[in-house]
Amino acid sequence: MKTENTGNRFKLAMMLVAIGIVYGDIGTSPLYVMKAVVETNGGMEAMTERYIIGCLSLIIWTITLLTTIKYVLIAMRADNHGEGGIFSLYTLVRQRRSWLIVPAVIGGAALLADGILTPAVTVTSAIEGIQEIPGLKDSVLSEQRYILAIVIAVITLVFFAQRFGTGSIGKIFGPFMFIWFSMLGVFGIMNMTADLSVLRALNPLYGIEILFDDSNKMGLMILGTVFLATTGAEALYSDMGHVGKGAIYRTWPFVKLMLLLNYFGQCAWIIGRIKTHDFKAGQVINPFFQIMPESFIFIGVMIATGAAIIASQALISGSFTLVSEAIHLRLMPKVDIKYPSTIKGQMYIPSVTFFVWLLCIMVVLYFKTSVHMEAAYGLSITVTMMMSTILLWHYLIQRKHHAALVTLVIGFFLVLEAAFFISSLAKFMHGGYIAVLISLAIALLMVVWYKGYQIKDRRTYDINIDLFKGQLEQLSHDKRFPKYATNLVYLSTTDDMKMAEKQIFKSVLDGIPKRADIYWIVNVKVSDQPFQVNYQIEDFGTNNVFKVQLILGFRMHQNVNLYIKQIAARMLKNGCIPEQHRTYGTNPALRLADFTYIILQDDLPIDAKIAWRDRLIIETKIFIKKFTASPIRWFELPSNEVHYETIPISMPINKVPMIKQIKKMKK
Repeated sequence: MKTENTGNRFKLAMMLVAIGIVYGDIGTSPLYVMKAVVETNGGMEAMTERYIIGCLSLIIWTITLLTTIKYVLIAMRADNHGEGGIFSLYTLVRQRRSWLIVPAVIGGAALLADGILTPAVTVTSAIEGIQEIPGLKDSVLSEQRYILAIVIAVITLVFFAQRFGTGSIGKIFGPFMFIWFSMLGVFGIMNMTADLSVLRALNPLYGIEILFDDSNKMGLMILGTVFLATTGAEALYSDMGHVGKGAIYRTWPFVKLMLLLNYFGQCAWIIGRIKTHDFKAGQVINPFFQIMPESFIFIGVMIATGAAIIASQALISGSFTLVSEAIHLRLMPKVDIKYPSTIKGQMYIPSVTFFVWLLCIMVVLYFKTSVHMEAAYGLSITVTMMMSTILLWHYLIQRKHHAALVTLVIGFFLVLEAAFFISSLAKFMHGGYIAVLISLAIALLMVVWYKGYQIKDRRTYDINIDLFKGQLEQLSHDKRFPKYATNLVYLSTTDDMKMAEKQIFKSVLDGIPKRADIYWIVNVKVSDQPFQVNYQIEDFGTNNVFKVQLILGFRMHQNVNLYIKQIAARMLKNGCIPEQHRTYGTNPALRLADFTYIILQDDLPIDAKIAWRDRLIIETKIFIKKFTASPIRWFELPSNEVHYETIPISMPINKVPMIKQIKKMKK
C-alpha cells in the first residue's frame, strides 16, 4: 500500500512538472491567437459571427489533428530511449537513408529560429495587457515605447538568469502553470455560458466553409494565423524526455480542455460585442484580457507575464538541448557548455544565450508590437513540422508497420502541414523573412560543419596501428630520447579500433620522437542512446599501446580527461599496465603518473589537390573553429597537460616540379 501511494505521488509530481515545462509554448498561445485572427481580417468592425465560428472550428481541429493525433498519439511513440525531438528522431532512422540528414538539418535550423521569435511574441503579448487595464490604459505606462522597455527588461532578465540555473525556482513552474491553465478554463467557461452557440465550432464543416467565405478576407491564407494555436506541438515532442511520455499522456487532456474552453470564451465575447457593437472602430483589442472581469485584469497581466517567462525559459532550455544534440551529431561546432545545476540534462550555453537574446531583442525593436510579430510568426515551425513528418514516415516504415496505412496517415499530415506552410508564406513579406534568414544561416552552418567532417574523413589517411606499434614500443624504452610524458594521449576521430590518423604517427615519430611509457589513442563515438556511457579497448598485444573508444550518448558531456583516467586507474589496478611512479605531487595516494594530451589542429596545405568547393568548406570550418570552444573546455582537459600541434591534413597534393640547380658549386 505504501509503495502504491509513493508511486501515485511520483506520478502526480511528474504530471505537475510536465504542466510546468512541456506546455509553455502551446499554453500561452491564447494570449495572441484570437487577437491575430481579428486583426488580420480588418479588426473588430470587420468581424462577423460566421467568421469567428469558422476560425474557432479551424483552431479546434488544428490542435486536435496536429497536436493530439500527430504528436501525442503517433510521434511520441518514436522515442529514442525516452527522448524526443527532431534530432532524436533522426538518430533512429539515419541508418536507413543517408539523405535523411537533409530534413534533420532543415527542421532543426527552423526550430532554433522559432525559439528566437517565440519569447518575443509571448512576452510582448503578455506585457501589452497593461493597455487593457482600466486604470492604466490611458496612462504613460500604456504607451508602446514603455511597453517595449518593460518587454526588453523581462526578456533580458530571463536570458541572463540562465547562468545561475533554474533548479530552485523551477519547482514553482508546475504549480504556477497549473494556476495559469485553470485560469484559462475558468474565464473561458464564464464567457461561453453567455452564448453556448459557440459549441457549433466543434463541427469541422464550419472551418472548411470559412476558408471560402466572403467574410474571410484572407481566404486560405487565414490558415497561417490559425496555425499559431499549435506552434508548441513540436516543443511538446522535444521535451518528452524531461518528464516521460506517461506524464504527457495524463496531462494533455487537461491542458487541451483548458485551451479550448478559453478559445470558446474569447469567441463568445467577440460575438457578443459584434451583436451590440460595443467597441471603438480602429481600436486594437485583445480578447484574452477582455474576457476577464475588469478588477482582475491587473492580476491577469501579472499571471500572463509569469506564464510567458516560464514558456520562454522552456524554449531557451530547448534551444540548449537542440544545440547540444547537433554538436554531438557533428552538425555544429563545439561550444562552451556549463552545468549550473545538478538536475539531469540542465545546461547553460553562454554563446547561444547571447546570440538568441540579441536576436530576440532585435525582433522586439524591429516589430515593436505583438500584432506585427504575430504577422511574421509561425512560418519556420511549419517547416520543422513537415521535416519531422518525413522522418516519422521512415521511422514507422522501419518498425514494420503496414506501409500503405502509414503512407496514407503520414501523407495526410504532410499535405495538411504543406497547406499551413503555403498559407504562412503570406507572412514572408510581413517579417517572416527574418525567421527564414535566421533558419538559412543556421542550416548553412550545419551544412558546412557536416560536409567539413565528410570531406576530411574522405580525404585523410588512416593507418593500421599494428604497422607502428613496434616503433612505439621500442621508442618507449629508448633512453637516448628524453621522456616526453608518462601517459601520452592523442584524440582520434577514427571509429575503427585498429586504425588511427596518419598525423598522429607523424606527431609521435617524425621530428624529435616523443618518448612515453604508454601511448593512448582515444576516440569518442557518439551513441544513438542518449545517456550511454561505455568504452572498449584494444591493446595490440602490448602493455603500452592502446586504442580506447569512449561510447557516449548524444546527450552526455564528453569528459575525456575523467574517463581516460578512470580507465587507466582500473587497468593499473588489474595489472594491465606497468606500475607508474610519481615522485612529486599533492596527493600521495595517486598511483597514476602524469598525462599529456596532444591536440592536433587542422591545416589545409596550399597545394592540396582538392576541389574549390571542398577547399572553401574546409577553410570556412577551420576559420569558425577559432571562435568556438577549445578542446580543453569541451573535453575537460587540464590546460597544464595539453600541448597543441598544427599538422597539415594528409591528402594528395598537386605535383610540384623538381628543383634544378642553375650554377654548380666550385669544389
